[in-house]
Amino acid sequence: MTFGEKALSFFKTISLDANLLGEVEVMNPYQDLAVLACVQAFFEKYYDDFQKRIFVWGINPGRHGGGVTGIPFTDPFALSEFLGISHSLAGQRELSSQFIYQFIAHFGGASAFYQKFYINSLSPLGFIQNGKNYNFYDNATLQNKLTPFIEKSISSQMAFGAERRVTILLGTGKLLKFFERLNAKHLFFERVLAVEHPRFVMQYKRKSLDQFLEKYAQTFREALAFVE
Repeated sequence: MTFGEKALSFFKTISLDANLLGEVEVMNPYQDLAVLACVQAFFEKYYDDFQKRIFVWGINPGRHGGGVTGIPFTDPFALSEFLGISHSLAGQRELSSQFIYQFIAHFGGASAFYQKFYINSLSPLGFIQNGKNYNFYDNATLQNKLTPFIEKSISSQMAFGAERRVTILLGTGKLLKFFERLNAKHLFFERVLAVEHPRFVMQYKRKSLDQFLEKYAQTFREALAFVE
């Protein structure tokens, strides 16, 4: 099976017991056939090969991005405009998606980027509480309940074709500490590089956007240097 075929099989079968989470709702867009059609088109277009890639991890999908399209950090606008995938999905722009696709353009475009990298989130399913995005690490009890699911998800995705010598984390605070503990326990990757999360940049550091785009580029080039 190709990288993309393995990925599509993973997303077609992903599930999480919603009763585990109490008042926090689970977003599972992969139960929607229209979403699965987009996900299949994405993996057939960009991952129809057997090569390894550097894995990049966010937190969990947002309700305007991956929670709608099924493709991490990709809102409906980016899906059509930057990935060239036609769809009928409705939704608004997402800050994280705006940053990521500015960076991908900065890095050479979608084809060049996805040939080298694979992006998802440590929790491939997203969460909502009171109609707003909810990060799994904001509640210690929830984080502990979700940890086995996250560990299994990481392990399953690495089988797609992960480059184990290095990985990149999109987050430098709680997320990094959480992942470093997991990585020390399971030895998923030899090195962990980290940059600020896209939403943090867009919400609090937008005036320094060019600097963060270059910081991302330097970090991703550093990761490539470990494997080339």
